[in-house]
Amino acid sequence: MASVIDRDKVAAPRPQSKSVAANADSAEKLPAQDILPPDEKRKRETFLPVTRMALVDRLTKPQAWQPGEARQATKFFQYLAYWRKQSYAASNMGIEQDYEPFNPDTDLLQTRQYTELERFKMQKRLVSHMEHMLTQANFVRVKPTDVEIIMTTETHYGLDFHVDLDAFEELLVFYRGASTRKDQQRTLRRFYRKTEIKVPVYQRLFILFKLKPTEKRIEEVMRQKKIGRKQATKYVERLRRSVPEGVTSDNIYMKMFRDMPRADIEMIFPNTRVKFRLMDKLKLGVTGGAGVGAGLLGSAGKIALIASNPIPAALAIMGLGGVAVRQVMGAFNQHRKYMVVMAQNLYFHALADNRGVLFLLGDNAAEEDVKEEILLYSVLCKETVHRSDLPDVDRAIEQYLKATFGVEVDFDVEDALDRLLADGLVTMDDAGMLYAMPPEQAAEHIDGKWDVILDNLPDVAMHEGTEFVGRAGGARYGPPADVGPARMPDAAQ
Repeated sequence: MASVIDRDKVAAPRPQSKSVAANADSAEKLPAQDILPPDEKRKRETFLPVTRMALVDRLTKPQAWQPGEARQATKFFQYLAYWRKQSYAASNMGIEQDYEPFNPDTDLLQTRQYTELERFKMQKRLVSHMEHMLTQANFVRVKPTDVEIIMTTETHYGLDFHVDLDAFEELLVFYRGASTRKDQQRTLRRFYRKTEIKVPVYQRLFILFKLKPTEKRIEEVMRQKKIGRKQATKYVERLRRSVPEGVTSDNIYMKMFRDMPRADIEMIFPNTRVKFRLMDKLKLGVTGGAGVGAGLLGSAGKIALIASNPIPAALAIMGLGGVAVRQVMGAFNQHRKYMVVMAQNLYFHALADNRGVLFLLGDNAAEEDVKEEILLYSVLCKETVHRSDLPDVDRAIEQYLKATFGVEVDFDVEDALDRLLADGLVTMDDAGMLYAMPPEQAAEHIDGKWDVILDNLPDVAMHEGTEFVGRAGGARYGPPADVGPARMPDAAQ
């Protein structure tokens, strides 16, 4: 099918060709974006690094539709965006209650205490919900084994870190938009002159973590290292000294960062320990040893010459101590310098924390869904496509995005189709043929769904375990169905 997405001529209604190919030679082209992967082995991402409005602007050109349809298509795409964002907002409303007992930033009164089993179920629902939203927002998960590989790489700032990954009960690390940026670095090979380097970065980096309870971690260390409780307790306490005050195993923490260098991923963990690089150790050892050695020789000579007078000898010894203290302070200053660099990077890379991440991700997921849906709809609305033709449609859309915006993505056609089918915007007959509603009818269909949304609220809320209780004149969300009724504090009774 010629020009399935962006036509220079008015499209005939539903041509019956079976081949699907994109003809985007005459399409507008934007400067290619630098979305090269950090390494050649990385697969293409499903993330669409193009704004929804840019897609709508190009997909609703008058010449690409029947007379009058372009305006209706623009209206439908706007309705679809509002509908999808509402769907994610409703989903987040359902999970907020599960997050409240774990939210470190909450300022609300806790009206009940949850049992360990109740907290466990709420924790698992929350983590599962976040995984789903991250997937829908086209994030890619960094597996724990991959995290360990990344954390073995020294940062381009010259920092070296250590993170105890076994300390976490829950740990999710996702990224989106792997690219590279240019920076400058001084290297020994260039005699410490500045040279331009390419730094692999994640345009968006997400982390969710929950620390294991101290007692649980101690028992694990006892089993793993085959040591007694006293030794295991000291070991765990030593590792947790680097955890900031206030970070506890009772809470679940979520954070989102932007433009984070891939090798700096260790900075986002709460138990990061800064380590001296080999070069720093050599520098401190050489300068410190030379300084102390010179001071020792000088002081020894003075002490031998003036052994009969204790005052000059004491001053010589104090001078030797000053040299040693100066070297120790140099080491502390270098460590403090590292910590300042780490704090500055986290400060300027941070996007959102905890509950804010929940809503930011919901918005991101809705945007990605809408972009995928309007791309697929723009094909199905103009072409007669069989389910077996979807791989060709997938390639056509990918070619269109590359020709128009200069981006290479892995378009998820099945995911977009499932949502269009679920909302009734696309239908499939028994033969497997796919048919999309015309734009005007599709807009009316979404309008109709809005009209009845409040009249058809379910008895059970959007996620498993949260009971929706109807009330005269209104409604309220109750506690999770499997955690029992809330109880007032004894003092209030």
